Amino acid sequence: MEAKIINKARRGDPKAQRTIFDSYARQMFLLCLRYVRIQEDAEDLLSTGFTKAFANLDSFEYRSEASFEVWLKRILINECLMFLRKQNKAPLMVEPDESLISTHEDVIDMLSVDTLFGLILHLPEGYRTVFNLFEIEGYTHKEIAEKLGITEGTSKSQLSKAKAALKETIIKKGLNYAS
Repeated sequence: MEAKIINKARRGDPKAQRTIFDSYARQMFLLCLRYVRIQEDAEDLLSTGFTKAFANLDSFEYRSEASFEVWLKRILINECLMFLRKQNKAPLMVEPDESLISTHEDVIDMLSVDTLFGLILHLPEGYRTVFNLFEIEGYTHKEIAEKLGITEGTSKSQLSKAKAALKETIIKKGLNYAS
């Protein structure tokens, strides 16, 4: 995002704010949907996140075109995590399932984005949240533990179980890696 548009939005220019919203709304909606699963909740979080972003534009420090996206993404992820906490779904624990099948690590990497997105949406809340934060957003287990109020070991365990659950689903459904 251009610094000029961001500066106009900082001053409350509705056209600049609309430009920013139009540029990022779809991407940020999909981000919210990965965490909350229900479209209406994702839409609410998107709206709340953008409102919070526009209200706090003075705290944003422009470094590059990508820095705004990273800043906005963090706001929306935090909104999603707060929503999950309020729903009593955090720290998002799921009991271990000893029947999960272990397969090669690269199975998930070979799926199309759409197929993987669909599979992630069906993971239990705890698995899905940690998987999203670690694999997609790039948070460390330490950062995840701090954000969710869990231990690093729990974060690692939830990630491992998420991957195992994804692999089990892939095997059960007989998904083609290129689908």
